[in-house]
Amino acid sequence: MAPDFPREWLEFVDPDNPEHLIRADVTWLCSSYMCIFGRGCHGVVEGRASDGCCSHGAFYSDGPDEKRTRKFAAMLTPESWQFHDKAVKGRKGDKLAITERDSIGDDENRRRTRRVDGACIFLNRPGFAGGAGCSLHQLAGRIGLNPLEVKPEVCWQLPVRRSEEWEDRADDTPILVTTIAEFDRRGWGEGGADLHWYCTQSPEAHVGREPMYVSYGPELIALIGQKAYDELTRLCAKRLELGMAAEHPATTKARELKLVAAPYMP
Repeated sequence: MAPDFPREWLEFVDPDNPEHLIRADVTWLCSSYMCIFGRGCHGVVEGRASDGCCSHGAFYSDGPDEKRTRKFAAMLTPESWQFHDKAVKGRKGDKLAITERDSIGDDENRRRTRRVDGACIFLNRPGFAGGAGCSLHQLAGRIGLNPLEVKPEVCWQLPVRRSEEWEDRADDTPILVTTIAEFDRRGWGEGGADLHWYCTQSPEAHVGREPMYVSYGPELIALIGQKAYDELTRLCAKRLELGMAAEHPATTKARELKLVAAPYMP
């Protein structure tokens, strides 16, 4: 679908903090989007559909993000991680070789997960006996954690885009504004237009059985907190009850085409 279309937004004060305003893209959060990795995802690189959005690796948000990823990577075994041997062979001391440096924007020293054979080192390829897909995601299921507690932050935040900035009200009092929106192609910067396929604007990915603010509940709670999420849920439910004035066009098209979620096919 085209990148520009009408959107509905809502704003509310965080029940936990009167100096924190949440600004939310209701058109996105009330859409029927769902991740279709392994269920029809075309991938961001042509000819590598099975990579999904893992072809470029994951940029760590900060040092603690990388440290947490390392902690859980150490729990992986050769049976559950296809490239375990590569991480072990290149390690320095007790640090697995899972990170590489790369530039992004004005930052010439960004750190991200290492890439092996054209995709993230944690991505098990189709045909691997331990199962295709993210080895960290699979680990989370085995040890009873939500994947967002195990994977690099960017991996579970996408395709939600959170931004924060301080603004001055009309009376010059400051307030922190957190914006929750769709991470569309433009969110990737100049490279976004070159992605082979991108899910948020494709009807093929708008096949969820519940609105996104529900299906992405754990991620949204991690981003804005439980009480703010509860208020977001109440307001989104009310908006759907009244009827959306600006529904996401990919959700509309998916309904017109009577698209349904496909089963997972590793």
